[in-house]
Amino acid sequence: MKEITIQNRTIGANHPPFIVAEMSGNHNQSLDRALEIVEAAAKSGAHALKLQTYTADTMTLEVQEGEFYIDDPNNLWCGKSLHDLYQKAYTPWEWHEPIFQRCQELGLIAFSTPFDATAVDFLESLNVPCYKIASFENADLPLIRKVAETGKPIIISTGMATLAELDETVRTVREAGCEDLVLLKCTSTYPATPDNTNIVTIPHMRELFDVQVGLSDHTMGIGVAVASVALGATVIEKHFTLSRADGGVDATFSMEPEEMAQLVINSERAWQSLGHIQYGPTEAEQSSMIFRRSLYVSQDMKAGDVFTTENLRSVRPGLGLAPKYYEIVLGKQVNQYVKKGRPVTWEMLG
Repeated sequence: MKEITIQNRTIGANHPPFIVAEMSGNHNQSLDRALEIVEAAAKSGAHALKLQTYTADTMTLEVQEGEFYIDDPNNLWCGKSLHDLYQKAYTPWEWHEPIFQRCQELGLIAFSTPFDATAVDFLESLNVPCYKIASFENADLPLIRKVAETGKPIIISTGMATLAELDETVRTVREAGCEDLVLLKCTSTYPATPDNTNIVTIPHMRELFDVQVGLSDHTMGIGVAVASVALGATVIEKHFTLSRADGGVDATFSMEPEEMAQLVINSERAWQSLGHIQYGPTEAEQSSMIFRRSLYVSQDMKAGDVFTTENLRSVRPGLGLAPKYYEIVLGKQVNQYVKKGRPVTWEMLG
């Protein structure tokens, strides 16, 4: 599996998971708050911060009815038109440069999700190191082709894409000359539930498309994301905010700073625990071998005495013969005086 390098971070199985904090619209139309989110993400230990680059007019039509109006009571954004929602959530383009600059100062990799060709051109002018394709745009092949032609790494959320659609998407990326691709398992509900996340798809995608894989996680908490590491996730993306109580278009399913810090810590622990196939004691376990059971003399014995269930015990520590030899030793004579508490050895048998 080819590793991918984005600035100073390498993405691959031999490296800790690449943790991306997604700001989205959680800046609540305040540049000061956006910069605070950047600082909180850096302090939490996240490796990257991601924006979304669009305007309401590049995302949808200004129509306040029909399919352009969200009236599903189960939808987080019920009661808003698509245009109004995106107008509230978008990140002003003139903010990108100061946000990216602050990220650079704090050691965060900064990039964005473009939603149309003009956004790609704009992000290219800022020299972003990579691109993200959102789950709802993963079938927009013209957009994907334009992004792939930049030659920069691409991270794509799979969302609702069928296997056939994903195959088309991956082929489009590769035919445009881009080989640095990450696919993220993603459930396009907000929030998502663990039972609808299906992270066992992660190793299947990795084997099928021969790419780095990860998780764009909309569930609450860190459990699903940490579990994904055990299945091979090398990238984890989570929405991020200063406080869910502050509100915002994506605040409900976003992580707060302390939660992000725990994700960074525990995803790395999960990665460390994978190790390699190992049987028998590790080097660290060698000192614990003494605490295994072994055969010991449990009564004083003189030369010629026979081992019985009364004078032969399987106990800790582990300096004598292994317990599997118990039946073999029973009935055997000792060839010397043996004091209670001696480990049984082959040399003491007559």
